[in-house]
Amino acid sequence: MKDKRPSIDGFVPRRTGSQLGELHDMKRSGLEVEPIDRSLHTEDDAVRETVGRPRPGMGIGRSDIDDSLREIDNGDDAPKLSKRQRRRLEKQAKPRSKAKRIVKWFFILLLIAALGVGAYLGVKFLGASQNILKGSIFDIVQNQPLKTDANGRSNFVIFGTAEDDAGGTHGGANLTDSIMLLSVDQVNKNAYMLSLPRDLWVTYQDTCWVGNQGKLNAAYSCASDDGADEAAGAAALQAQVKNILGVDTQYYIHLNFTAVIEAVDAVGGVDVTIETPDPNGILDRNFDWKCNFKCYYVKYDKGEVAHLDGEHALALARARNAAGGYGLPGGNFDREKNQQKIIQALREKALSAGTLSNLGAVTGLIDALGNNLRTNVETKEIRTLMSLGSDINSADIISLTLVDEDSPLVTTGSYNGQSIVRPVAGIDDFTAIQAYVQKNLTSDPVTRESANIVVLNGSGVAGVGQTEADKLTDAGFTVGLVDNAPAGTYASVEIYKIGEGNTVTAAKLAERFGVTVKTTAPPVLGSAEADFVIIIGAAQE
Repeated sequence: MKDKRPSIDGFVPRRTGSQLGELHDMKRSGLEVEPIDRSLHTEDDAVRETVGRPRPGMGIGRSDIDDSLREIDNGDDAPKLSKRQRRRLEKQAKPRSKAKRIVKWFFILLLIAALGVGAYLGVKFLGASQNILKGSIFDIVQNQPLKTDANGRSNFVIFGTAEDDAGGTHGGANLTDSIMLLSVDQVNKNAYMLSLPRDLWVTYQDTCWVGNQGKLNAAYSCASDDGADEAAGAAALQAQVKNILGVDTQYYIHLNFTAVIEAVDAVGGVDVTIETPDPNGILDRNFDWKCNFKCYYVKYDKGEVAHLDGEHALALARARNAAGGYGLPGGNFDREKNQQKIIQALREKALSAGTLSNLGAVTGLIDALGNNLRTNVETKEIRTLMSLGSDINSADIISLTLVDEDSPLVTTGSYNGQSIVRPVAGIDDFTAIQAYVQKNLTSDPVTRESANIVVLNGSGVAGVGQTEADKLTDAGFTVGLVDNAPAGTYASVEIYKIGEGNTVTAAKLAERFGVTVKTTAPPVLGSAEADFVIIIGAAQE
């Protein structure tokens, strides 16, 4: 009987008894059917990959899985998302990635800003250096050591003039009322500062409008033709410093009033401790005109830590008990001490972190120095000088003085009708001053010990003791007395050491004369200050 079950569009009606989901068993039904090859073929009968089948060596990608899961999560009714929308959702789900990009761009912008600031400062520095330094601007890339003297020190003569005095109270614009020696050891990283009295009486190299003798502060003005030739004036002042102190000076630094004012203001002022023997503090009425005589412009309490702006720093640097003031009994000598304090305070403030991180402060310093400072330092040496400025600790900057209370080397007096400063030893006798400076600046340990040596002539031959004393002095020893020894028989050379210390001197004397230094009492002391007594018993070769 013919099966009359209707077919629908090619689908074979289910057999009777078949269940939903049941697989058809061809063998069970008695039908043997060859499996259908569902592969796709090309024209040359090559087999193509079946649609949906994984390709050899290729697994399902992570993005495929993510897309499938996302479609499941969205549900059948959820709208399909474009790739751009999916990427946007992924970015929103990863806030850390965005934060990293913000940080990245922040540092990029910071670097660009830093480069811009660096370029700006570099241009300003190069412009200022052209005004200040000697040599080609292209030498700035070099790092040449500073020139030195026999002791390995670089010596600067720093002096100030008042050609820019706005108040007009200064009579001699090109008189150097501030003169200072700065001696720097670029290897051992230390420095010494010594102020020279402006009224120190000297002999000039060339006769000028004040004659062939006069005060030290006129040396620059005379030789420079009242400031017209700075180099000639500076060289003359350097020559005077060498004659007085006995040291070679390789460099000069010339400042005016504006340099001090603007430099101090650029760093936000400086702090200076007021020191004076007067319990009332200090007062100088010479600058009251700056406030229309409605205040005491220079008036500070003893021990006060005064915060000074540029104008007040300059005023304190010039104060000296003028116009009925008090608290500065040393006059110019006290003024010199305050000048050194202000310079050190300015240096410390300029090198502080707060100043170096302040663009305005740095540019202000560059402008102040570039417009108002002149020197013979060469461009190729400036990097070395700048490094020394930051490398030398404040504790290693030592102030020396010629007016020590216990043993002053200079004194005041009157000469040719003028009030002057002169060496204690006498006018033009700078021997003691040179010995003092040499003792402090020398690299020779014997000179630094400065042990007092008494030389006694026990040979019976006139002049033997003095001859040996001169040789010792030339070798750097300090001979305090030359005399005759008591009558007696002495060895060729006998050396006696008195007291403790002075070990270097003892070793050098033993080496020099080839004898053992005795620690027993000498036959005669010769001087109460003696550290060594040397008796020459026979003429020395």
